[in-house]
Amino acid sequence: MILLWTSILLFTFIFQAATILLLEFRRPAHATAWLFILFLFPVVGFILYYFLAQEWRRRRTTRRRGSADQKRHKELLAKSSIIDSPEHMPVPEFRLQERLFRSLIKGGHLPISGRNHTEIYNNGEETYSSMLKVIREARHHVHMATYILRDDATGRIFQEALIEKVKEGVQVRLLYDGIGSIKLNNNFLRVLQEGGVCHACFFPLRPAFLKKRMNYRNHRKILVVDGLKGFIGGINVGDEYIGKNQRLGYWRDTHMMIQGDAVYRLQEVFLKDWELATGEKLDSPGYFPPHECAGGEPVQIVPAGPNRLGDAIHDAVYAMMSSANERIWLTSPYFIPSASVAMALHDAAMSGLDVRIIVPYVPDTWIVHYATLSYVEEMLRSGVKVWQYKKGFIHAKTLIIDSVIGVVGSANMDLRSFFSNFEVNAHLYDPKPSGG
Repeated sequence: MILLWTSILLFTFIFQAATILLLEFRRPAHATAWLFILFLFPVVGFILYYFLAQEWRRRRTTRRRGSADQKRHKELLAKSSIIDSPEHMPVPEFRLQERLFRSLIKGGHLPISGRNHTEIYNNGEETYSSMLKVIREARHHVHMATYILRDDATGRIFQEALIEKVKEGVQVRLLYDGIGSIKLNNNFLRVLQEGGVCHACFFPLRPAFLKKRMNYRNHRKILVVDGLKGFIGGINVGDEYIGKNQRLGYWRDTHMMIQGDAVYRLQEVFLKDWELATGEKLDSPGYFPPHECAGGEPVQIVPAGPNRLGDAIHDAVYAMMSSANERIWLTSPYFIPSASVAMALHDAAMSGLDVRIIVPYVPDTWIVHYATLSYVEEMLRSGVKVWQYKKGFIHAKTLIIDSVIGVVGSANMDLRSFFSNFEVNAHLYDPKPSGG
């Protein structure tokens, strides 16, 4: 009898392991992680895998909405100044990067707009000040999405600002993530509701678990006001982002304001997320008004997520790193790269390029920090220079390639951001320093 039950348990375990290997053979890192969980927690690990890790793609919805989205996309392209050749890029070195250019624009689905002005912020106080100023100047609509929304002093300042705009007749929509904002209490939401703010939770915990979507989080940080100004970067809404977390201290982050054609693309990303969370389709022309931005900075908005085909952010990072000729500088609070990105960094360092990585010294998540350090050891052996930020906590997600490309956005240099989360980055192609 003991032999029989042992055989049954062994067969069950082998079946579960084989299933994971079969479904994850294209993603070795995912397979390794889930096999490790399965070894630690037999059966339970497989149940978790079933609900948390199975790939979810809204292919049917994508096909159904495809024609309408493509029509709107073409209309916006016609209103924008689009760079369709590397010869028109402001950096001379980029004009020799025909292959990289084609890879980054992916056949025109990720256009580079040429009529923009950007301002970069490197801390929460400066970012919040600019965001609140723009919100208070809103005349038509405020669209805001954040991964983490806190019911604290900072959260209530934004709450009051949004409610005030509703009183002035401005449309206000607020989207927050079901896991990132899991501590958000009902009283905070009730005040928003009574104030007329349209708010929605992206994939709430219980429904997301039952529908096998809990692993897919909206990690984007987007603010679009009147369709004319947009914000993108790494800062959520909470006191810790202005250094009020006693353990982490000063919070170093990178955020950006955009004016110009790229705001159209950022608006598109928000509207698709809002529709996915609420079922409400918003296609008013008022969300894409003509603008008078005189800036000439090329900016490319690159969204990625399980509702889109391919892994645009991961593929762009790999393409940029593989094309580097002088330097690769990156900051990320979590550094768990894919095998291909790790190899690109390894090859760049081994070939003599200046490869630098900044990660936190004091982490916000110890488990992820230990995983980061394991990859750091591998990078050091390749000749990559790695620093740990000690002034406080560094949460910035940035990448600089030569003097050709800069990246600011929500995506960390890790597997979740590459393959599971809804993320959005901005690629900057103007070497001149931005204001702000």
